[in-house]
Amino acid sequence: MAARTDPALLLYPGASAGRDQSALVAIDHAASGATPPWQVVRADFPYRREGRKAPDRAPKLMAAVREELVQLGSGPVVVGGRSMGGRICSMIAAGADGEPIPIDVIGLALVSYPLHPPGKADRLRVEHLPDLHVPCLFVHGTRDPFGSPDELTEATAAIPGAATHVWIDGGRHDLRGADTKVATAVVNWLATFR
Repeated sequence: MAARTDPALLLYPGASAGRDQSALVAIDHAASGATPPWQVVRADFPYRREGRKAPDRAPKLMAAVREELVQLGSGPVVVGGRSMGGRICSMIAAGADGEPIPIDVIGLALVSYPLHPPGKADRLRVEHLPDLHVPCLFVHGTRDPFGSPDELTEATAAIPGAATHVWIDGGRHDLRGADTKVATAVVNWLATFR
């Protein structure tokens, strides 16, 4: 597969959604229409393509992201997505699956990162964060039960790469009605790679 010179954006949805989740579509339209445009791929995990609702375990999800990266070909790519999709991409960018960190990954765009299950702040999903050496964007609602702004800010301080936060005031985990704000935040951040 030919090498890409322009960067690509690979996005995955949250656990209960597919590639057509509205925020991902909004990001796709905004990034594809940017100047210059990004090559955007909105991907589904295998369990969604197979018509199942329950996500596979993390190793299978991470393997799917790596397979999609191979399909994209060599060249710079920002990975991420919503909730679980973004978390799995962040784990790949940290080499949490025991494989080498993909050299083409230049950044992470994470929307509604699921820092912990609702009401279980002691079950943090942060083990891999100190191994993230690329710029990271976190777009997050100020009322997200999966992690408060203070919790997320504290957890992401462990990231060696630059961590940028964009807060959606009053937003919960679904960030309902904020697709344009989410897409704008992502595209403005992507512009820093040009």
